[in-house]
Amino acid sequence: MSNHPRRYYGSNDLHFITCSCYHRQSWLASPQRRDLFLAVFEEVRQRYRFVVVGYVAMPDHIHLLISEPEKGDPSRVMQAIKQGFSRRVLKSLRKRRVAAQQELFAAGSEHVWQRRFYDFNVRTARKRIEKLRYMHGNPVVRGLVQEPEQWPWSSYRSYAFGEEGAVRINQWGEAKMKISKQAA
Repeated sequence: MSNHPRRYYGSNDLHFITCSCYHRQSWLASPQRRDLFLAVFEEVRQRYRFVVVGYVAMPDHIHLLISEPEKGDPSRVMQAIKQGFSRRVLKSLRKRRVAAQQELFAAGSEHVWQRRFYDFNVRTARKRIEKLRYMHGNPVVRGLVQEPEQWPWSSYRSYAFGEEGAVRINQWGEAKMKISKQAA
């Protein structure tokens, strides 16, 4: 029997996904890195055609609430997000190192993300709201801001003020997905 968590795809549930940076390092600590993450996330959303219901990018982890993609599955989506962000960040770091430092770092030794991610199937409106509240409250609980609207790297402002952020939220018309009536 495998030690890997069992994934449940194909039932048109929403997926609440949590992914941590490698050893909880703060790869998303700077505003520029969080902006880069959101840009990659939006590119992947468009490429795999899924609906983003909510998200938050924290300094050392992310939470996403997404539909099943039209192309691939949530595992494929996470692979694309993690690889896209990692490649850009590591390329930038390598450019800044002086030649004498390059030999100190083995090629491919840097890790940005933990290998696995946590995926919870969201089947009811009540659970969807619970997960959105959890995500949007995360920066407050962690002491990064006093109010959720002060953290621009989440979907909170889209819900509270109707603002369009770096990642498009609830674009159900664009995706040809069906969502179960329980999760809507």
